[in-house]
Amino acid sequence: MTVTYVIDGARITGLDRFWDVIGEAVNGTGGYFGRNLDALADCLHGGMGTPDDGDYVFEWRDHTASARALGHEETARQLRQSLQRADPTHRAALRHRLDEALAGRGPTLFDRIVEILRDEGPGDVRLR
Repeated sequence: MTVTYVIDGARITGLDRFWDVIGEAVNGTGGYFGRNLDALADCLHGGMGTPDDGDYVFEWRDHTASARALGHEETARQLRQSLQRADPTHRAALRHRLDEALAGRGPTLFDRIVEILRDEGPGDVRLR
């Protein structure tokens, strides 16, 4: 039997809120399901609330609201934070990504999260 986890996109106002919403969708109030993109990918591989057999789907309702909240502006905000603590060898690439986000170009956090949900775990994601 397929388990469906509902992500309420209307509740997502930025990346920090996304972590709360997906954590609650999978593991209930106060639940954890990653607090960064790498941890999200790890959680999708099981043992963090999803069925071991991978028979699950994320139904992302009102995903257009989430796409706005996790768009270029929020992407740029997160990249600025990353740039401050980045290893010097990664700063040029981060600066380039930041410049692209500030110009409204390139992948957004929303794009990256959807990619991770689709590609990293055995489950699926449906945008509604």
